[in-house]
Amino acid sequence: MSLACLGVGISGSRRLATGEAHLLIRHAFEAQPRHIDPERIESEITRFRQAVIAAQAHLQQVRRQIPADLQTDVAAFIDSHLLMLEDPLIAEIPIQLIRQHRHSAEWALQIQWEELVQRFDEMEDPLLRSRKDDVEHVVQQVQKALLEQHQDSEPPQSLAGRVIIAQDITPADAIQLRGQGIVAFVTEFGNPMSHTAILARSLGIPAVVGVRQATQLLHQGETLVVDGAHGVVLANLDPRVLSGLRQKIAHQETEMTHLRRSVDHPAVTKDGHRITLQANIEFAEDIHDLITAKAEGVGLYRTEFLYLNRKDIPDEEEHFENYLRIVVGLRGLPLTIRTLDLGADKAVDSCALPSLHSCNPALGLRALRLCLKEPDLIRPQLRAILRVSAYGRVRMLFPMLSSLRELLRIKAMVAETMVELEAADIPFTRNIPLGGMIEVPAAALSSAAFARHLDFFSIGTNDLIQYTLAVDRVADEVNHLFDPLHPAVLYLIKLTIEAARAAHIPVSLCGEMAGDIRYTRLLLGMGLREFSMQPGAILEVKRLVRESHLGRLERKVKELFAALDQDDMSDLIDDILS
Repeated sequence: MSLACLGVGISGSRRLATGEAHLLIRHAFEAQPRHIDPERIESEITRFRQAVIAAQAHLQQVRRQIPADLQTDVAAFIDSHLLMLEDPLIAEIPIQLIRQHRHSAEWALQIQWEELVQRFDEMEDPLLRSRKDDVEHVVQQVQKALLEQHQDSEPPQSLAGRVIIAQDITPADAIQLRGQGIVAFVTEFGNPMSHTAILARSLGIPAVVGVRQATQLLHQGETLVVDGAHGVVLANLDPRVLSGLRQKIAHQETEMTHLRRSVDHPAVTKDGHRITLQANIEFAEDIHDLITAKAEGVGLYRTEFLYLNRKDIPDEEEHFENYLRIVVGLRGLPLTIRTLDLGADKAVDSCALPSLHSCNPALGLRALRLCLKEPDLIRPQLRAILRVSAYGRVRMLFPMLSSLRELLRIKAMVAETMVELEAADIPFTRNIPLGGMIEVPAAALSSAAFARHLDFFSIGTNDLIQYTLAVDRVADEVNHLFDPLHPAVLYLIKLTIEAARAAHIPVSLCGEMAGDIRYTRLLLGMGLREFSMQPGAILEVKRLVRESHLGRLERKVKELFAALDQDDMSDLIDDILS
């Protein structure tokens, strides 16, 4: 008999793993209200500052331990935590609370953390909302230093071959545990966009997150099988079943070795169709992984991270310098720069925007809507993108289009910016391709109209699925309803692809579906010829492309769409995906 624990399966390579369970139990530091005598205020402030320094020293030590073979975005997690420790919201405001209200250092930090939690909970962007976990880890590190406590239970010297079971895992933990040879994570908290899930993908470690009561259901030392692709943890397996799964794991390791050797092979289907595989990036440092995976360029550069963890907003020169670093690093490969995709309630303090609240922030003022309302936010970025277009193959992408009026307004702003640059004799590419993110159902349904005014489409399936199905993909209560194979979602994707094809403009898909090999063949059969994904997913997607016959897939997809109104299409979908 076997015990199955179901969670949200996230894995860098979506592989299986097996090993003995190791429970990593940590207790949160919850400060209690406490006031100090007036004469102790300065010494309490000194104690707080020393705790921040101790937390910084710990993270710097962890960063030095990152092996050279790890992807650069792993180091970026630690760097972001170090930046958070320098942010006045953590490093200075607790000091003000100590001085003004005579709070203890622990209680001042706790008060400030609760204020930050409220801000994060109001954010509509799931990725940014999930960063609350990172801030919590930083706060807990400082609290631990304040209380002069070390880890609750030191792990053994070697965890080689173990499966870590925990409520949650910090980026620092993940790096240190990976160095000790652990084979998988299982956590009680988390979702597909949480730091644990992202780290699992970056580290190439199978993980199942969001497994409720995992630390109670699973036991120290028992043999587990972790299936990162399907979100399943198995225990108490029959020895014959376990042996079969171990053979499958060994076979997957052999396959991964072959994949790495085939990195130079082109993404061409069996019947000779060339497929473009590009990468999504957030930082200039990600270019290393893109080049290593032999991606054909950047299909999506998320620029909003230039705005985070700072007191001011980036000016034109900072935008330009960042973009130029990437253009130079790409060595002639194309770069698609997405304009600012933030919401008003998660803009940095220095934006000086009015306080805009909504009872439903996911449908509120964000992305292009925000930039059109506050044009000073986007004008420096438009100038920088146009300027850098003179140095390489650059495209400009507008997020969250929902109406033709919005598109025409932003295109007018681009035209005005061109006139300004031309008057100042600043070089730029006048015919820079302008594209639109299709991530709102209204945009997909209007894709034929949009195509007449754009040079390319990029389908953002993360938001498209969320808005189509009215499902918050990071909400534990409903994320099981987040279904990329829902007939309505498939219809909107295909409608967009067909509109682009009719208008003779390229269309790519840059959401999580692009890098998920469960959907590669389906998307190929729907007519998609350009994918953009995390660099670590490119080799597996390329393998499926090379093993696929496009003509056959298109015929199968045609049968599928003829049956979209049926209650059960699972057999048709399975036939395409297999």
